[in-house]
Amino acid sequence: VRFLPAMSDSARLAPLYWAQLKDSIYLTIALADVKDPKIELTETHIKFSGESEGNMYELDAELFAAVNPEESRHTVRPRNIQFHIVKKESERWPRLLQDKTYGRTNVKVDWDRWVDTDDEEEKAAGFDLSQFGGMGGMGDMGGMGGMGDMGGMGGMGGMGGMDFLKGMDMGALGGAGAEDDFDSDDEDDLPDLEPEAPEGGEGAPDAPAPAPAAEAEAEKQD
Repeated sequence: VRFLPAMSDSARLAPLYWAQLKDSIYLTIALADVKDPKIELTETHIKFSGESEGNMYELDAELFAAVNPEESRHTVRPRNIQFHIVKKESERWPRLLQDKTYGRTNVKVDWDRWVDTDDEEEKAAGFDLSQFGGMGGMGDMGGMGGMGDMGGMGGMGGMGGMDFLKGMDMGALGGAGAEDDFDSDDEDDLPDLEPEAPEGGEGAPDAPAPAPAAEAEAEKQD
């Protein structure tokens, strides 16, 4: 087993956040943009070194109890480094590390993931492990950020000015396009909206129609 070099005097202690179930630990090293991270997990120890924001951080700590390194996983993310550590024995730990001093100064509870014993037993609660590649490979999605591979909703700009509507029956859509077709194609079919003036009434045409003039002449002769 290869161990990391002993902690240097200039290095800072890495801050830890943890939550647990009976069978596993969810551990986070709360450092952003870690450069050249070196990580090692054995049955009894967790070791780490890396640079974050111009400072060197290290961790060399003995875990409270034995774990299974082969079944455990970790992922280096932009904002932190996360671990899912599988316990060798299924039992809840009173603390994360054997060293109580380190635990008091650099280990905090991850309340966002903490599961009480009653909730774990009654609700079968568990950790979200998608970022580790669980849930049928969903980890490849990069915590949903991978949806960018789909082109994102911004890809609607590639619809080419609504070219996908070409050839469609716009009238069936009942949208603005259908209204435009009605105005341009059906305008000639509209009835004449100017009302007909009554015979002899106000607004009658200047030149009377021949038929009404003939009828008036016939009445005079009678």
